[in-house]
Amino acid sequence: MPGEAFEHVRKTAGEVLPAASYRTELYDHLRRIEGVVWKLERAQHFHEPDTPSWVAMMSGDWDRSLALLDEMRFADDLPPRAELRRLRIVEMPPTPYLQWEIVLLAARTRAGERARALHTRSVRHLENRAPLPELLILDRDLMYEVLYDEIGAHVGGRRITDTRVVEDCTRAVAELYADAEDMVAFHDREVTHLPPPVARRILSRPGHP
Repeated sequence: MPGEAFEHVRKTAGEVLPAASYRTELYDHLRRIEGVVWKLERAQHFHEPDTPSWVAMMSGDWDRSLALLDEMRFADDLPPRAELRRLRIVEMPPTPYLQWEIVLLAARTRAGERARALHTRSVRHLENRAPLPELLILDRDLMYEVLYDEIGAHVGGRRITDTRVVEDCTRAVAELYADAEDMVAFHDREVTHLPPPVARRILSRPGHP
């Protein structure tokens, strides 16, 4: 059952890696891995100050945010020998972040990523105890729970190598993905007509410049 698979993630031991170590390890795997890479995103806001388009959106300049998205080379960011299948859980109407990210993910999908959108009503029955985890699954015995702080800033990943847990999560994500909608179609129907998002201007962690 999908709910049990995600619950096992919370109970399974894993090594926590700080953000820099996580990225180094992950990119090394992505350069070499073949097959399908699964990514599950559940949170409706992330903090991405290293992405100029996100900063422009958060600053209230939607036109510049879109222009900067157009300049990004998404194909260069994809695994060279693997297919990235991203399942994005969406609440509607979208948060400012999610509106921005859906535009980004539609562009990534046009560049070769396989992103799909699934409404939160389709996963509510799986979240009796907690929201779905943020997951990145690379192989039958390698998965990361991607970690974020209280404002949605990336702080690292928890490496999980329990084959049973990883395989159960892979099946669960694939099952949800099969019911999801192509991101470009979702974007064109649900997002293109929306007015520019109005974001809270929190560009750094509390107490930091």
